[in-house]
Amino acid sequence: MVEWWAGIYVPTEMPTMIFVGRLLIAAILGAFIGIERESKDRPAGLRTHILTSVAAATFTVITLEIVHSDLLNDDNVRADPVRVIEAVTAGVAFLAAGAIIQGRARVQGLTTGAGMWLAGSIGVACGLGYMLIAAIATVIGLIAMVGLRQFAHPAKQRRIEEQGEE
Repeated sequence: MVEWWAGIYVPTEMPTMIFVGRLLIAAILGAFIGIERESKDRPAGLRTHILTSVAAATFTVITLEIVHSDLLNDDNVRADPVRVIEAVTAGVAFLAAGAIIQGRARVQGLTTGAGMWLAGSIGVACGLGYMLIAAIATVIGLIAMVGLRQFAHPAKQRRIEEQGEE
């Protein structure tokens, strides 16, 4: 390898196809949630959920690489992967909060915000290689968003009708 490139490029411990697969699966699972939000014409839809999930997976894969790299050869330096997961969680929560809008008498975007938070956790799971956990979380999230909608809307419709009568 060219000497100048060797100083720029840090080879990964994880085989390329493994981390590419993890990032792609994070994108696919994030897309499933994003498609559902997109179908409801929500501002945070397909692209937002894909980006959230892939970003979380990328931070997680990078964390695994740092832990296993020679970058931390010093005994005084310790890597704590849990801190990165905490930072990803806080960052995604900040994004999700941006999707929540409070109006006069109602709050909108809670499900979208929760979906973004779920996409972040799915990305972390994919980044760590826990594909089964990520897949099951995706299915449960979609059941909550799609399958349980019919139970949420009748109550909401009754509230709207009651407010209109007053």
